[in-house]
Amino acid sequence: MESEAGHGSLSVDSGTGRPVPEAEPKLVERWRSERGELVELLAQVRERFGGVAAFRLGPTPTVLVTDPSAVQHVLARYPERYVKRSHRARLLIGDGVLAATGTAWKGQRRLLQSQFTGTGMRRYEERITEAARTTAERWAGYARTGQSVDVGREMRRFALDAIWRSLTGHPLDDGTEHELDAVAAVTAALPTLPADTSDARDAVAADLARIDAVARHAIEAARNGAAGPDGPGLLRVLTDAATDHPEYTDQLIRDELVTLLAAGHETTATTLTWQYLLLDQYPAAREEALAAGGEGSSQRRQAIQALIHETLRLYPSAWILPRHAVEDDILTGHTVEAGTDILVCPYLTHRDPELWPDPERFDPRRFVTPGGRPAHLGAYFPFGVGPRACLGVQFALRESTVLLEHLLPVHTLAFSDTPTKAAYGMTVRPDGPTVATLVS
Repeated sequence: MESEAGHGSLSVDSGTGRPVPEAEPKLVERWRSERGELVELLAQVRERFGGVAAFRLGPTPTVLVTDPSAVQHVLARYPERYVKRSHRARLLIGDGVLAATGTAWKGQRRLLQSQFTGTGMRRYEERITEAARTTAERWAGYARTGQSVDVGREMRRFALDAIWRSLTGHPLDDGTEHELDAVAAVTAALPTLPADTSDARDAVAADLARIDAVARHAIEAARNGAAGPDGPGLLRVLTDAATDHPEYTDQLIRDELVTLLAAGHETTATTLTWQYLLLDQYPAAREEALAAGGEGSSQRRQAIQALIHETLRLYPSAWILPRHAVEDDILTGHTVEAGTDILVCPYLTHRDPELWPDPERFDPRRFVTPGGRPAHLGAYFPFGVGPRACLGVQFALRESTVLLEHLLPVHTLAFSDTPTKAAYGMTVRPDGPTVATLVS
């Protein structure tokens, strides 16, 4: 995004609210001249002006939201006032549920919601477990031979296998995995693509064609009743929906399939990669989790889930959540005018020292110790909060937990080098290679 020096104030309406504290133009200009990360600017704005603060990244006024009460106000209490506009990934996911809005989004969300809660989730648990077993067997082979592994790629392979089994009923084969590398390639390219939609599409046309070919084949197989070894998958739910819902064209089914593939593996893979990097830095956390209880015990599972939650606190799946104010509003006492862009930032809320003591330290005990984490709902929201919170929260937590239950007791990792920075794109990921050898 381009910043600009011009910096008008957000006006107060009829004395019903007070102005949003504003970052001065020179702060934004310094960030621009130094070509810093957006997150660095946002961190400075939050530190100097508080949990609701205004600045400009272009012609539209922007308000940064990190205060928990304001987070709840924007995302959970009044989502109709603060709407989601065109999704950055629309080029990849089309009109899938992540990018859809209005009535279309409500219908798509309703259909998919039942698949990721309660009975729906139980259908996929064995498929997730099989994907974890496959990974554990592969890692046992790496340990025997001393072969180095790219941890990030291994985590993507596992997460893609888990979602592919759940979508199609088939385990992920090498050919499909190779073709679906295009999903990660397009996702990584999105922040740097041209602003013009046609030029952007041309830049990734070959990768999109590979993705479309895989999707087309999977949809045809599901429609023809070709169930996998574990029976039909979620894709069958989508193809069957077309019978009663004509909006479920082949294009929309393709968009939902690609949305679930992209959202269903990239975020989990990134979380698990950060998990191992953090355990390399804090090895005692692994020992404490394993010592919490025996194999398969609820105590060990709870301790492993605490590892995951603390990783998500530091590196949330959705590090920034853009919204747009469609009407005037009072946000925690501040007036926000219609037309204002809102940036809700879980990454900064999760690192607020007033909410999380010693916030940069990895400490899973925050999530198992009474009073260890803030009670406010808006203080921890790695998957968002409110009606547009991530559909796959239970799926993501379940697959991460199951994989760590299989791998943590058996292996530790010795990294040849560890990234020193994070890259902030669609997700927040390690900015560098994550090559390691397994120690049993």
